[in-house]
Amino acid sequence: MPTWHYSSNLAEERPERTAKAMIWDAPISPKEAAEVARELRGKMLNDAIKFLERVIRMEEAVPLRWYNGKVAHKRGLAAKAGVPSGRYPVKVAKYYLKLLKSVKNNAENKGLDEERLKIVHIASHKGRTLKRWMPRAFGRATPEFERRTHLEVIVEEVK
Repeated sequence: MPTWHYSSNLAEERPERTAKAMIWDAPISPKEAAEVARELRGKMLNDAIKFLERVIRMEEAVPLRWYNGKVAHKRGLAAKAGVPSGRYPVKVAKYYLKLLKSVKNNAENKGLDEERLKIVHIASHKGRTLKRWMPRAFGRATPEFERRTHLEVIVEEVK
């Protein structure tokens, strides 16, 4: 059996004040997951959950800072985030919401105050790629690759 490790050792340094959670092989885009993680990093946990719920309802766009080629501008995003282009990655937001609720429950089980939890580490990593082929006319085939993503988060109780 393989063992899975976090890309940060913050939870091992302060185990009494931190909680962590992971999702492996989520069927979401690694690029969109990286953009959402960048937006959530450093936020308080309850604020991040509210932000993701607004993204799922398509009320607030996620600013795209890295992967923004040929992406439409969203009204008000440039003034708020400094970047005019953005999208509503609903599927990615649902998986991150599931992850944040999981880490919130883990923190509650450890006896941490959920109102004072801050996201100190959040990351997404490329997972496996499932390779499939669609038969086409005249003996050809077109590749259909399904990309997977690993998500991880560590929260800490701030004073």
